Amino acid sequence: MHLHSNKAIAIILVALLIFDHGFLYANAGFNYKDALTKSLMFLEAQRSGKLPKNNRISWRGDSALDDGQIGHVDLVGGYYDAGDNVKYGLPMAFTITTLAWAALHFSKELKSTGEWQNILSAIRWGTDYFLKCSIRKNQLYVQVGDPVADHQCWIRPENMKTPRTLYKISKSMPGTEIAAETAAAMAASAMVFRTIDHPYSRRLLNKAKLLFDFAKNYKGTYDGECPFYCSFSGYNDELLWAASWLYIATRRVAYKKFISYEAMSSSVAEFSWDLKFSGAQVLLSNTNLTAQGGLLEFKSQADNFVCQILPDTPYRTIRITPGGMVHLRNGANTQYVTGTAFLFIIYGDILSKSHQTVTCGHQQIKPARLVQFAKQQMDYLLGNNPKGRSYMVGFGKDSPTQAHHRGASVPVLADGTDVNCGMSFVRWCNKDVPNVHQLTGAIVGGPDADDDFEDKRTSSSYTEPCTYINSLAVGPLARLAVLGSS
Repeated sequence: MHLHSNKAIAIILVALLIFDHGFLYANAGFNYKDALTKSLMFLEAQRSGKLPKNNRISWRGDSALDDGQIGHVDLVGGYYDAGDNVKYGLPMAFTITTLAWAALHFSKELKSTGEWQNILSAIRWGTDYFLKCSIRKNQLYVQVGDPVADHQCWIRPENMKTPRTLYKISKSMPGTEIAAETAAAMAASAMVFRTIDHPYSRRLLNKAKLLFDFAKNYKGTYDGECPFYCSFSGYNDELLWAASWLYIATRRVAYKKFISYEAMSSSVAEFSWDLKFSGAQVLLSNTNLTAQGGLLEFKSQADNFVCQILPDTPYRTIRITPGGMVHLRNGANTQYVTGTAFLFIIYGDILSKSHQTVTCGHQQIKPARLVQFAKQQMDYLLGNNPKGRSYMVGFGKDSPTQAHHRGASVPVLADGTDVNCGMSFVRWCNKDVPNVHQLTGAIVGGPDADDDFEDKRTSSSYTEPCTYINSLAVGPLARLAVLGSS
């Protein structure tokens, strides 16, 4: 899975100045290793459950230790997705799948930067939780916490009193997207742990197989996470994504047949918790597999993903801000920035190893161009942008101080403190002051289509961080940290 040529890629990155489609980009000289370390620290700040002794986030404590009790099941653990205190299954599973892919593809970089154990811990914090959620066959707990009640109370998870309602999918109430994404997370993670903890790896892979069968045999969209996480793209992308990871993990003919003859695929210009076609296409681009009996070639569709994003191709459909940032939509837009960087580097590595290029009509794009564009996107987030500011908390110049995040903005309170939810927003959310705790490493939602940014806690589309923004940043930052030191 570790496919790249550092020598070829480094040639394009060592240049001091790069003139790209009207934008002048200087070698920003960022400390990518520090950004990588902090990006993983943010994921630790999002942990739910009983924290380990080596917890690095001093202002975080144990939380939600009774999760699952009302259903007579242990659902302690997992991650809070963003600035609230709900555990949503779909984005959490995507976070773990992409962390596992980063661990597989960028293993050398993560080891050389000293972050290997931290990414393993981050992945296992999720997979341990998913094992609890999937304890019964054809049933999966997909959410903990009443989202409406939760969003009416601005309180740190250690002191929350809002209902920890349980939500699950089953044969009679299917949720193909979440079951398939969780299967993908378990299959990818099984590969990570295969040589580290083989019995654990087998448990994950066996669970992945069962979850995929559940997703495939009982099809239906689960709307329980709506309006917070609505699956607008449907479930065909998750089925292809899960089958792809299971095929890579097992090489079983059954998954190959599903990919080739049953799976649907489509050319898209997005990679996110809701839409994974491009991720699966990149993953499968060097397997010689095709979809729908040979009609759809994954290499061609992966090329189309690149062609729709790069500003110097005739097929570009994605907006690039005046300052050079990929912009799909307001509200956690930085997930598309880190997602683009993540896939571009991995695909560039695959193409370099197989001596191929991206085809955009009559135009041929060399792999190094993909890596250079990925670097530009990450540099934008770290401070090489029109505002000259960082969008990662605690990193670089003028970084965000008001991340839209309950735990960071509410002071540590004594156990049992009774908080008035109605007054909680007045006391802690709506005040125009820096958070009392630094949410180190969090990449916030970021600027709008005109490169404008408002560092206010109440402007959630600008300042709310999400686990999947950071999980997608880990791989690119690891690569840049190594290239920057070479």
